[in-house]
Amino acid sequence: MRAIWKGAVSFGLVNVPVRLYSATENHDLSFHQVRRSDGSRIRYKRVAQADGEEVPYKEIAKAYETEDGKSVILTDEDFASLPNRSSKEIAVERFVPMEQIDPILYDKAYYIEPDAMGAKAYGLLREALRESERVAVVTVSVRTRMTMAVLRVIEEAIVLQTLLWPDEVRDSGQLNNLDEVTEPKDSEVAMARMLVDSMAGDFELEEHEDDYQVAVEALVKSKIEGGDVTESPDQDEEEDTGEVVDLLAALQRSVDRAKSSRGESSDKESDEPSKGTTKKAATKKAPAQKAGAKKTAAKSTAKKSTAKKATAKKSASKPAAKKAG
Repeated sequence: MRAIWKGAVSFGLVNVPVRLYSATENHDLSFHQVRRSDGSRIRYKRVAQADGEEVPYKEIAKAYETEDGKSVILTDEDFASLPNRSSKEIAVERFVPMEQIDPILYDKAYYIEPDAMGAKAYGLLREALRESERVAVVTVSVRTRMTMAVLRVIEEAIVLQTLLWPDEVRDSGQLNNLDEVTEPKDSEVAMARMLVDSMAGDFELEEHEDDYQVAVEALVKSKIEGGDVTESPDQDEEEDTGEVVDLLAALQRSVDRAKSSRGESSDKESDEPSKGTTKKAATKKAPAQKAGAKKTAAKSTAKKSTAKKATAKKSASKPAAKKAG
């Protein structure tokens, strides 16, 4: 893994040099929009709503829209004037009971790894968190914006998990039909409790699988192996945008690499020889026709020689007949 942040955790007078790594990764499937007939990619252009003119990227600015629909354009100078607390320190403010933080506040998770010289202090903080059964509330600047976070222990690693700000959590009172929910009867609650007890168990993460992603990967792989692949006509014209490649392209390369390691030709290469084979087959048919012509010529020659022999025999028999007479 590659560190996304380097700094230090400070609690009291203890400083722990650390690195930050993303603890999670997004496996959402990415699909491109293409023209059905030939697989050509669909592109979107940035155009101005006022006149439909395409706008170059360098002419695009950021604007803040007010509640009454007005737009305030902000320049680079405006953003530079804003407070930017880009600290390289994870400052512990207090240690609080874990149950006091509602899980709805948890956002992005990061693994914290100590530098070699900070390993002892890292172990001290980890054990303090474990024994106290508390989490450390901290402030940290990740990607230039200061945010709240907590430090907690997962297995042998300290994890920093950013928290949402209070105004980022929507009020459940805005839901429409909660007032329609009635209190259940005691007998209904007892029956529901029995159902819960009958289905009770431990949470085993390994038992859960993203079956949709597995099914899509299997479907795409079967189509690739079956040769059901479309070469986009504008593939060479695509710009390198640095985006992660789509699932189909990644699987195609994986299949090609696997075939190459076994000494087999890839799907792309196997298509080209097939065309050549057709030409060779057509080339071979022409000599076959010539051979047939030779056989026909040989047959006619044989017939002619046979006819000549028969004529010679007839002419030889005529004088003999006269002589006999």
